[in-house]
Amino acid sequence: MADKKKKDKDMGGLLIPAGLFIGMGFGFIYNNLTAGLFIGLGAGFAAFALSALIFKK
Repeated sequence: MADKKKKDKDMGGLLIPAGLFIGMGFGFIYNNLTAGLFIGLGAGFAAFALSALIFKK
């Protein structure tokens, strides 16, 4: 059971760089890389926090 919780936490950590890459893609599309990176970083942290709450049980 402890291995499953650790694996879920490790997978949640991948949401932050995923958000950055998605934000970077949108930044390139809209010619505003900085804004895209900040939005992607914020979305990644929010998704990480939500996954931590969901998989806490």
